[in-house]
Amino acid sequence: MNFKTILIALSFLSFSVNAQEKTLIKTVIPDTISHWKSKNTVGFDFNEIGFVNWSAGGVSSVSGLIKGNFIRVYTQENEKWLNELIVRYGVNKQDGIELRKTDDVFQFNSTYGYRKDTLSNWFHSAKFNFNTQFTNGYNYPNTDLAISKPFAPAYTFLGIGAEYANKEKKVNVYISPLTMKNTLVLDQRLADQGAFGVDKAIYDSSGTLISEGKKTKTELGFLITNHFKKEIFKNIFFENRLSLYSDYINKFGNIDVDWQTQFDLIVNQYVRANIGFHLIYDDDIKAKEQVNGAQVIVGPKLQLKQMIGVGLVYNF
Repeated sequence: MNFKTILIALSFLSFSVNAQEKTLIKTVIPDTISHWKSKNTVGFDFNEIGFVNWSAGGVSSVSGLIKGNFIRVYTQENEKWLNELIVRYGVNKQDGIELRKTDDVFQFNSTYGYRKDTLSNWFHSAKFNFNTQFTNGYNYPNTDLAISKPFAPAYTFLGIGAEYANKEKKVNVYISPLTMKNTLVLDQRLADQGAFGVDKAIYDSSGTLISEGKKTKTELGFLITNHFKKEIFKNIFFENRLSLYSDYINKFGNIDVDWQTQFDLIVNQYVRANIGFHLIYDDDIKAKEQVNGAQVIVGPKLQLKQMIGVGLVYNF
């Protein structure tokens, strides 16, 4: 065999090996298509009013609100797993008055659903919710005693049920006949008061403490939630969140209501205005009032918060 024949044979062998390597590489390249989708929204609302020698009078004030909404969704044929983190924190400063909190929310929602086929909008679902706040809350002007703190209260909901999710109509309804609600009050002073529905401390006739208030309360009940978000007019979005819960054991039929409604008016990609309200009624949450300089606990009351803001929004 001459030298030329050897070179031809080696070239053929090299070509064959390279072809096999390329084929092997093609077969081991992993699938880069992800089943996860994410959406992040952060924003800042700012309001300011100032007076200098204003004949009609008035108080100068500045307020700001930082907010964020972070969503992670996993979808694969008949499975869906939605995770959402909502945070808000707002403050207000007026002339001659200390800095005051106007909004404080830390909320995490997670829902996993499985359906029998891709034609159905109904999912067998499990849902977990967690709610608390970042800093102490006060019944202004009294800033000596906090009426709420981080993890005092904190709420968790864990349950199973059925979820109707219609992408075309932008409607989501969750129904759970079996949901466990836990209330945490991890501040002993508030727990001793029986704040937010936990068992309060027991004292004898002389005022001596017999047993401290409990820091947790567990309920088992029925939960219905609804989420709807849609563009109702050009550049005007309407969002509605409603949660209804009733405990089977303690006053069944007495419904805890958490209802949030908001209109987003989009100016451009980064600027938008919003108008909304938040309504809460919970029989376990007792209102506190100032009577002759002292903080007095009264019965449950309807809680209502109304919001109007203009600010910057960034999506990524």
